[in-house]
Amino acid sequence: MDLVLASTSPYRKTLLDRLQVDYSCDSPEIDEAPLAGESIEDMVVRLATSKAEAVAGRHPHALIIGSDQSAELDGKALTKPGNFDNAMTQLRQASGRRIVFHTGLCVLNSDTGHVQTACVPYTVVFRTLSDEMIEQYLHKEQPYNCAGSFKSEGLGIALFEKFEGEDPNALIGLPLIKLASMLENEGYSLLSS
Repeated sequence: MDLVLASTSPYRKTLLDRLQVDYSCDSPEIDEAPLAGESIEDMVVRLATSKAEAVAGRHPHALIIGSDQSAELDGKALTKPGNFDNAMTQLRQASGRRIVFHTGLCVLNSDTGHVQTACVPYTVVFRTLSDEMIEQYLHKEQPYNCAGSFKSEGLGIALFEKFEGEDPNALIGLPLIKLASMLENEGYSLLSS
């Protein structure tokens, strides 16, 4: 079966490339607004599923991969900051604290309609950050399109005390360990020739 990533995220593409599989990408173009009263975990799973469903009709005989992520601090979702000032605010709030990233994952078999979903948490513990450290980081990396205002795969690593979780790829936006298991459940083995 074909693999389709229901995303245009360069970060998810880079992660999926690590699995050395052929796949295509298709933009799901869905409304990503949260629903009233919806938990962050439920939201990311719903959005991952909606992304996969949005492109499934264009890809018969495919395994569609949808993913969505949100960071949580004090029970509230952290969004992509969009600019320096918002990123400065987010990183000040994160200083010396734990932030949980919830990554929703969906594998939809467009042949059978079978859907598998999961929410994979990953926690980052921030060092105590001075305003000077935050400003230097933001000027160097400009992570304004990243939830939480950092890129862990880059210089953002200098902001952290430690990581906690089962799959560090989940932090970047696509939990590869869970994805490999879901693909195998659909008869798609990453290690067969």
